[in-house]
Amino acid sequence: MDLEITQQVLLYGFVIAVVLGAVVSKTNFCTMGSVSDWVNIGDTTRLKSWVLAMVVALIGVTVLEMMDVFVLDGTRPPYRTTGFAWPRYILGGLLFGVGMTLASGCANKTLVRIGGGNIKSVFVLLITGIFAYLMTKTDFYGMVFHSWMSPMSIDLSLYGFAGQDLGSLAAGVAGSEDARSYRAYIAGGISLVALVVIFKSQGLRNSFNHIFAGLAVGFAVLAAWFVTAGPMGQLWQEEVEFMDEIPLGVGAQSFTFINPMGEFLDFGLNAGDQLFLTFGLVALFGVVVGAFIYALVTRSFRIEWFLNMKDFINHSIGAVLMGIGGVLAMGCTIGQGVTGISVLALGSFLALFSIILGSAMTMKIQFYKMVYEEDATFFMAFITALVDLKLLPASMRKLDAV
Repeated sequence: MDLEITQQVLLYGFVIAVVLGAVVSKTNFCTMGSVSDWVNIGDTTRLKSWVLAMVVALIGVTVLEMMDVFVLDGTRPPYRTTGFAWPRYILGGLLFGVGMTLASGCANKTLVRIGGGNIKSVFVLLITGIFAYLMTKTDFYGMVFHSWMSPMSIDLSLYGFAGQDLGSLAAGVAGSEDARSYRAYIAGGISLVALVVIFKSQGLRNSFNHIFAGLAVGFAVLAAWFVTAGPMGQLWQEEVEFMDEIPLGVGAQSFTFINPMGEFLDFGLNAGDQLFLTFGLVALFGVVVGAFIYALVTRSFRIEWFLNMKDFINHSIGAVLMGIGGVLAMGCTIGQGVTGISVLALGSFLALFSIILGSAMTMKIQFYKMVYEEDATFFMAFITALVDLKLLPASMRKLDAV
């Protein structure tokens, strides 16, 4: 292909993202929806599809690292860093989980809905992008979060660990430098257990769409790793060092969508300068295009608008929380929930748990507020939600279960 290496990488990233957007549209793969199904009706089928995506990406990354196709010790964002910023993962994940529930979907789902004609999601993209931009390009993060979060973070290198991924942690405990072998053992164990659990019941086994979605999303994340960190990606990283003007966002990476929403704003503020056209940004465009093509082909394209002012306010608040929380947690439901898990980053597991908790808690609160209306305060709904989620004893329940 007679294209500069940067253009090749971006082109491949765009194509993979187009496929991802179309598949997500067809299969209704939705991380918030999977949490909603589980919390509200006890159906874990879509949640298992999400787990399948994690397993596919995890197995693929582990195999390719063992084959020396790439090494993901240095990535964007730095998943395996020795700086274990646990307050960021927890608070960021919680904020993102609350935000995606109020905004009717995570970052990836927002892009898919834009492609399908949802104007509400355009507003969510813009507001999320503004706050992601503030968190990454201004002093907002430093003024609000860094001063108290940084001292609480843990430098794992001081304790002899080479990284925060489970392989490096296990190797450090064992006094070994062979983190790659430990990653293989751990990834194999996690994958085997996960596959047994998710295919044990008939729910996922009988759903071609959900199996296809999990496989496709997992392979998309793996493909992006291969493009940016494999032979082409390594050449890309080497060649840009000799450029007079180095493009932004060069490095081993896969799909994550909150930071690219901030990059979308940065790209616009710089009048579409190609140096600001990152891998994440072309992936963002690709998902929208893929969803748009699918909507046209299936004649499902529909313009959607806010139902009322309350709907607008909820989506706006959700978008603010997604922008702040997604940057704090260093990823979204795809960026941490699949991409980060694929490299066994401990922070990704913590962020994923926090995202699910924030989303589930918000859904429970919304449910009790809707059922009891004026008879239930926010505090009563909040405590009852925590009881339902088994985080508080039943004796503390404030509202009767419905």
